[in-house]
Amino acid sequence: MSEERKTAVDDASLSALQEALAQARVTSSDLTRSYLARIEAYDRQGPGLNSVRVTNPDALSIAAALDTEKPSASRPLAGLPILLKDNIATGDRQPTTAGSLALADAHARDDAFVARKLRDAGAVILGKVNLTEFANVLALGMPSGYSSIAGYVRNPYSPKLMDDPAPVVLPGGSSAGSAVSVAAGLCAAAIGTETSGSLLSPATQNGLVTVKPTVGLISRSGIIPISHSQDTAGPLTRTVRDSAILLNVLAARDPDDPATHLLQRPDDYTAGLDKDGLKGARIGVPSDPEDPLNDPFFGPLSPRGKQVMAQAITALEDLGATVVRAALPAIAWIGGPGTAMAVLNRNPFSPLKGTAGSASLVFLYELKRDLNLYLRDWATRTDIKTMADIIAFNTANAEKALRYGQDLFLAAEATRGDLSEPEYTSARAMDLAAAERGIDAYMSRHRLDAVVFPGASGAAVAAKPGYPSVQVPAGFISGVGATETPDYPLGLTFAGRAWSEATLLRFAYAFEQATKARRPPPDLPPL
Repeated sequence: MSEERKTAVDDASLSALQEALAQARVTSSDLTRSYLARIEAYDRQGPGLNSVRVTNPDALSIAAALDTEKPSASRPLAGLPILLKDNIATGDRQPTTAGSLALADAHARDDAFVARKLRDAGAVILGKVNLTEFANVLALGMPSGYSSIAGYVRNPYSPKLMDDPAPVVLPGGSSAGSAVSVAAGLCAAAIGTETSGSLLSPATQNGLVTVKPTVGLISRSGIIPISHSQDTAGPLTRTVRDSAILLNVLAARDPDDPATHLLQRPDDYTAGLDKDGLKGARIGVPSDPEDPLNDPFFGPLSPRGKQVMAQAITALEDLGATVVRAALPAIAWIGGPGTAMAVLNRNPFSPLKGTAGSASLVFLYELKRDLNLYLRDWATRTDIKTMADIIAFNTANAEKALRYGQDLFLAAEATRGDLSEPEYTSARAMDLAAAERGIDAYMSRHRLDAVVFPGASGAAVAAKPGYPSVQVPAGFISGVGATETPDYPLGLTFAGRAWSEATLLRFAYAFEQATKARRPPPDLPPL
């Protein structure tokens, strides 16, 4: 492969790679070999980012078969190497583990709907990436990007700075490997998942674009679950257009996922991308100087973070948006009564060990039921058939499997597992009521088209009712607590009502094109 072709992939957008393939300036085999070389140089060696769990042993042969095919309307991803979060089932030679030692050898009976749509569109499934174990629902206080099967994923903007044993600048989670692999130029794009913050958090930490879709826009079939009420897959990319391209492929009705039967989408998410897309928009900023105690979003930012957000809001106004500064009703972020559940914190590294922590009641009650269904219907080549089996395995292999404990799994296992308890029904109803009295009332009162948040700070506000969010890079900050760090990214998130992805992408695109805030990690040069 020529030097020109090698350098083309380092920070190339998916859409640029589409064009290169269409013009025969590069082949799928070229791209795949180049990404595999970068994985070896930067993920396995060098800074040891540890984002990629396994590479697909069939990736090169799949790519070779696509070398004569160009991206087209029916196969827009033809030849493009994509990485998947390791909680998304693939019916190939790759395991599907959710980062758990208990599932280290587990495979899946078939492709998840998401994986099948990618293959149908011509993508090369390059491999599986690491994640916070079980998408961060195993233990209170588990660092983002940690799993018992792989250890710690490192942030490519600060890979060397460690706070024994975890990185100081975390990669964000739970889709840590998905985001790090895209930021580091190890793939054309990656797919992650979110229940509440698991796309938005790694996107902001790694300077990426993501779409956390409306629940039901992308099928949940074949994804190791937390909560069917909030789970969704979504893209992690280097540009807004790239996320729109992937959304075109992934947003489809699935007979096996009833949430998708209500799907609403345009024919083409890229069609509405417009540099002037913010003109006339009304954008809510939930930060009212007259109500500072009701601002968990902008108020806690560092001085540099506040500067980045001030510049972002000025950019929105310069682009023709009307910015409405008003506090959200507190119930939007506090939640309704009975929505949180006390859990005994057993994390040996937590300063709060032995005290009562808090977790979403809906998550824990749905987790047992939904995970048991996945293990029954999807998992193969494993003796693990229930959540109870995972707990027993972890207990028997505690030295390796339980660095941070499994207090959330223990709490979930104590439920009936059939969602018949009245406290569950009440908690889910209150989550929806909190959204109705919170973000719904807020947007209606102020006639808003979207609400903006710094990074992932507003994730739960939109996630509880299953609403979408789109994040775009906004700038850079530094420091974690009192520790000085290299610069790392901070994103701006646009959130809105159900099925408003096209609108949010239009806003994000206009912001992206005006600010050009993204910069790739500085210490990962072309090979």
